[in-house]
Amino acid sequence: MLLPLQAAPEGPLAVAGTFASFAIFLSVTAHIAARNVLGDVPVRNAFVVGPVPAAISVLVATFAAGNSTVILVGVAAAIALDWAAIRALYDESTRLSAYITFIHFVVSVILGAIVFGLWALSLSAPG
Repeated sequence: MLLPLQAAPEGPLAVAGTFASFAIFLSVTAHIAARNVLGDVPVRNAFVVGPVPAAISVLVATFAAGNSTVILVGVAAAIALDWAAIRALYDESTRLSAYITFIHFVVSVILGAIVFGLWALSLSAPG
């Protein structure tokens, strides 16, 4: 059963659009997290980090079909690969890469909640 705010993707173009928009969102939040921890960093690194968890998230959302175990494994894999991409691209220690990954997760959740809240609020506005 789909909730009112959920929609099944209607073809490969919808999945690609979902992936692209989520990858851009996660790239922006990755850059915010890296700048917060490291200071001035190149933005191109964030545009390599963002698509990694986005790809896993879209795959899990497309094929998990409500299986909570698969969803939890997908979240863990997205966080682990996010850490690996941050570690490789920013060339930082394991601990500092984990901290940047944590900040990336927190910024993504907070900014996502704000954007979703604004979107839901705009849908409820009188015509």
